[in-house]
Amino acid sequence: MAPKGASFLYATKDVQKWLDPLVVRWGYNPDPGFGSGNSFIDYHEWQGTRDIAAFLTVPAAIEFMAANRWDHVRNECHQLALQTRQRIQNLTGLPPICPESAGWFHQMFATPLPDIDLEVLKKRLYAEYQIEIPMIQWNGQKFIRVSIQGYNTPQDLDSLVYALSEILDA
Repeated sequence: MAPKGASFLYATKDVQKWLDPLVVRWGYNPDPGFGSGNSFIDYHEWQGTRDIAAFLTVPAAIEFMAANRWDHVRNECHQLALQTRQRIQNLTGLPPICPESAGWFHQMFATPLPDIDLEVLKKRLYAEYQIEIPMIQWNGQKFIRVSIQGYNTPQDLDSLVYALSEILDA
C-alpha cells in the first residue's frame, strides 16, 4: 500500500549469501578494507542518489491500512480468492497447483488452464468482457493469474468466471 521503492529487504544471516543485488553499482565488489566489512550490506545498501519521497509516505500507508481494517480486508480477499480458484478449477477440471492455506497464497493465485491459445484467450477476455488479466505458459503448462485487492467485488470475479466459462466452452 506504499509507492514503489518504499520497501525494504530483511534477510537472516543464513540466507544473505543467496541474495544478489538487483542494481549493480558502487560497492558491489569492495576493495579489502573498504566498506562495512559485511558484504551483504555493502552489496545492497547504497544505490546512488535516491528520491526519498516514497519512503516518507510509508507512515500514511500504515495509517490507511489501520484505519481501513486491512487485516479484515486481506482475509475477505483470501476468501474470494479461494472461491474463485475453486470455480475456475470446476470449469477446467484441472487440479490446483498448491493447497488452499494462506501459507501458500493469500490474495493472488495461479491456476492451470486447458490447452488453449493464451493470446487468443487474453484478447477475447479484453475485447468481449473488458477483463485484463495475466496469463503465462511455463514448463509446458498454461496458467491464469488472479490477483484480488480490497477494491475488487464478488461481481468482478463472477464476470471473470462467466467469461471463462463462455470462452472455454466454445
